[in-house]
This record gives sequence, structure tokens and C-alpha cells, in this order.
Amino acid sequence: MKQLWYGGTIYTMEQENEIVEAVLVEKEKILAVGLFEELKGQADEQINLQGAIMYPGFVDSHLHMIFQGEKLIWLDLSKANSAEEMLEMVKEISQSIPEDKWLFADGWNENNFADKRIPTKDELDAIRKEPILLKRVCHHVVLCNTAALEAGGISEISESPAGGDIGRGRDGKLNGLLYENAAELVTAAIPREGEAYIDMLTSELNLAVNQMLSLGLTGGHTEDMHYFGEFINPFTAFRRVIGENHHFRVNLLRHNAVFKEMIEANVEYDEPFIEPGAMKIFTDGSLGGSTAALSEPYADNPENSGLLIHSDEELENLVKLARKYGAAIAVHMIGDAGAEQILNAIEKYPVPKGKRDRLIHVSVLREDLISRITKLPVVVDAQPAFVSSDFPWIIKRLGEKRLDYVYSWKTLLNSGVMCAAGTDAPIEDINPLLTIYAAVERKKPSEECNGYIPEQKLTRFEAIRMYTVGSAQAICKEHERGLIKPGYVADFSIFDRDLFEGSSEDILKSKAVKTVVAGRVVFDRAKA
Repeated sequence: MKQLWYGGTIYTMEQENEIVEAVLVEKEKILAVGLFEELKGQADEQINLQGAIMYPGFVDSHLHMIFQGEKLIWLDLSKANSAEEMLEMVKEISQSIPEDKWLFADGWNENNFADKRIPTKDELDAIRKEPILLKRVCHHVVLCNTAALEAGGISEISESPAGGDIGRGRDGKLNGLLYENAAELVTAAIPREGEAYIDMLTSELNLAVNQMLSLGLTGGHTEDMHYFGEFINPFTAFRRVIGENHHFRVNLLRHNAVFKEMIEANVEYDEPFIEPGAMKIFTDGSLGGSTAALSEPYADNPENSGLLIHSDEELENLVKLARKYGAAIAVHMIGDAGAEQILNAIEKYPVPKGKRDRLIHVSVLREDLISRITKLPVVVDAQPAFVSSDFPWIIKRLGEKRLDYVYSWKTLLNSGVMCAAGTDAPIEDINPLLTIYAAVERKKPSEECNGYIPEQKLTRFEAIRMYTVGSAQAICKEHERGLIKPGYVADFSIFDRDLFEGSSEDILKSKAVKTVVAGRVVFDRAKA
């Protein structure tokens, strides 16, 4: 059956301001675009957009979908404005958590507290003797009570693992904070097995997919395979949720800890709806947790330059492993020292022909690093909402002299570097319109300023294109995804407002009215 979509504004996203009257779809692909009168005779079914605005399918280029589902269930600490308020929220929820269960919460951010004070292990112990684990908004730092630390085998005599740090107070005693790899000592102790556990992951993933569809997202590049026990646990959840419905597209990044195991297990994907992705590697931590690796110390902590997760040799061995299996790598790199470390490895061990490595976040760079990036077959996977979250406190953390190369996506685009857009959800809000606003305005919607480092503002076309063409480029599928063009997949994001019209604030008023994957309406606000 051939469908004809018409009756609204249809942006191809191939050229700025390029629109067509109608799109003819057959067998999950776009058959033709053009004038309504010329195409209507070929259609078996006509679908009137009723004045809505159609774009190629928006794809979040970097997130953690099961964690996003958890966020919709767990206690959300992101609204806490002080350590005391955070503790009160934990105390209240603790009354409903059975004694044989862990208490989990997510999203605390001391940068939102006037005094920047982080609660202590002892304060959590006063609330509950059973395990408490509270993830910082960046997910690179966790705060635990004594029971959680003991579950991870951490005591006063424990030493920090490589690539991590066990937090201590001024008295030298444990304060409950665990940084980077140290957090894995505790998270590894969380019960994560059995059919009931897989059912829970499936439920959480369902929540995330449904939310994403309601926001106009047709797909996501997600990294979930390492955090929920054996990789088969989350993989089974994806097979159940997406493999059985074919209503969403996911590219599964494979953490280096499970990459080889997944290949040797010869797991069955379900392409083009569930696809194998690149090997995921972390070079460093986060700016919020002061664990991003910098070439010069933090301006607000001159004794700290952050953490490299791997030694140079370990990182090279991971890159070599990916290359052995003909794979690209997708690398979390926040600080410029982390960026330099991975660029050294990529230059030494190039990506296989026809593939691209993915540089994720790329928050702090230098001029010499940008020059090196332009010479490589890479895609920068950017999270514009980091600007909204991190400014203005990041100015004090990094110092003024480094700001020219902080979240410098305009410079990268102008240098010819391919850029995709994602949210790192649940780290940032999963709504793509908030990300587009952040890329265009470089500030929070409520702030009365011209934006932070305004010369790095993107045009609306550039920002939206990062969600369409950019996300396709990240997986070398720009020849079949990311545009409304004959031969491309029939994935569409349809909104009630034109994102190119009105003020930037009007972008935030938009709502997805329909989401279409492979020519099928998988979300319809009128029926929701």
C-alpha cells in the first residue's frame, strides 16, 4: 500500500528552507517527494497533516534508555536546592522501601545548593541502616550509606581502584562518595539476575520508549549493555520491547567490558530496528564531579586535574580490540586531557574503512585538538543541554582562559566536522526541543542574557540537522536516514508548530502530534 502524506509544511532538511508538498511512502521507505497533484494518483491512502509540520525522524544520538526508564520510577533529587532538602526527600521515600530492598535515587547536584554542601554517609545512616545509593546527576559520582559501602566491600582501610576514587572527609574517614570506577564496587553488589529482574528492565525500557515516541523521537543510540548484570539481561529487554513491535530504532553501543563477549556470543540483533553499535569507552569523568581529565588543574581546585579511566596502554589495547573485530569506537571524552589521550590512540589505530569513530561530549578542547579532529573520520556526539546545566558554575571551575573551547560546536561545524545531537538522558532532559533551544540560545529558557559564549550559538537549521542528518552520520547511514528524500526510511517527527518560525521560546511550546517509524504511526497525540 502506498501512503501520501500532505497538507502541512514538510521540511526535507537537505537544504535550509527546502520544503515539499507531499511525500509518497511504500514498504517503509520514501518512494517520491513533490507536488500533491502529481503524486496523489499513485496513492492508495492519503494522510492529511492538518497543517502540522513534518521533519525527518529525530534521533537522540546518545543516551541510556533503561536508566531513563529508571529515572521515571526512582526518586528524582534534581529539584533539591540544598543538602537538607535532599536528605528530607530521601527520608520521606525511605518509609515506603521494604527492608530487603535498596533505596535508589538519582539526580542530586550540589551546584544547585547555595553552600555546595554534599550530604554525608553518616547523615544517610541516620535515615536507614539498609543500603542507600544516590546517583549524582552526571552518574560519575554516587553517594552511599555504610550498608551500601559494605555491600561493595569498602571499608576504612580500602584503597581506591585504578580509574576511581573512594571519597574521604578531612578527617580521612569515608564520607560515602565514590568516584568513577570506585562506584562500580558497590553497583556490582546490587542483585541483578533472574526472570523478575529482566521483567523489571523490560518495564523500564517500555516507559522510556513510550516517552521518547511522545516527544517525536523515532530512535536513539543507547548504551545499556554493561550496567544490569549479564549483558543478556538488557539485551533481552530490548528484544522484547522493540524486537516484537518494530516501533522504534535503537543502535546499541557496546561497553568495552562486554564488547568481546557479545561478539563471541553471536547474539541476534533485529536490524534495522535493533542494530549493533560501536565499542563504548570512557577516557575520563565529568566536570560536575571534577573528574574530567584536564591538561591543566581545575581553576577552583588547583590540586586536582581529574581522572583518566585507563592508562595509555590499556586504552590502546581497547582500541586494538575494536579494530580486531572491524568496529568503530564511541568514546566518552569530557576534558582536553581525555581527548588528547584517545586522539593519540585513534591516530595510531585508524577506524576501518567505511566506518567512523564517535567522540562523545567533547566538552573541553584546545585549538590543536580541534585541528587533529578535523583530519579524522569521526563524528562529534554533542549534548547542547550541557550548556544550560553547567553555566555559570563551570566558569569558576575551568577559569576564563579555557572558555573559548568549551562546548565549541559552532567551531567544529565550521571546521567541517560532522556533529550529532543527543541528551545523555537521564543526565539531561530527554526532550529534543530543550536540546535544540540550548544549541541555539546557549542558556536556560528562564535566563535573561545573550547566552554563554554566544559566538558558539548554532542556527536552528544546524541544531535540528544534528538530530536528523547528524545522528545518521554517527552510524554511517546518512545515505538512507536523516532526510525526507526518495530511497530514505519513512521515519517522521511531526509537530504542531514550525520550529523555524517565531521566537526561540516558541520552540519550547511545540508538541509532537505524530511520530512515524517505517511508515507506521507509532504515536498519535490525538489518541494518546
